[in-house]
Amino acid sequence: MIVKGLMGEFLHEAENTRKLLKAIPDSALSYKPSDISWTTAQLASHIAEVYNWYEVTFHQNVFDMATYTYDKGDISKASNIVEKLEENIVKAQSALERATDESMFENWKMVMGSDAAIFPEMPRIQVVRGFLFNHLYHHRGELVVYLRATGNKVPGLYGPTADDKF
Repeated sequence: MIVKGLMGEFLHEAENTRKLLKAIPDSALSYKPSDISWTTAQLASHIAEVYNWYEVTFHQNVFDMATYTYDKGDISKASNIVEKLEENIVKAQSALERATDESMFENWKMVMGSDAAIFPEMPRIQVVRGFLFNHLYHHRGELVVYLRATGNKVPGLYGPTADDKF
């Protein structure tokens, strides 16, 4: 029942992520709200990349970031980022489909080339909720602000936005 519940949320939220990334015009890709912030392209690419973490999160007990290869692809066009998102969603769904309820209670941790955890060890279900799902929602919220700041419309994710006519 746990995996089935996660799948329902995953499918719904993947569609929301898709709508949001498709709303990014190429003209907004270089925008960044401050010197220390990511550009819109970098933020959108990171959002797409989170879906690439599902396999290792669901099917390994240790995620070693020292051996992970981040493949953001070509982020010079919004359509390329959406393509990468679509690829990663397919892989993420497959990883989730193969997960078991029992595995959700196994401990998981993230390291950087050693046994010293850079993401605290905890049950996988907590990692899925925090590291995968909530992390993604946080960055989508940032992206909404980026779109607004660049004068672009924002799609409704949980109902209408100010851009929608009532």
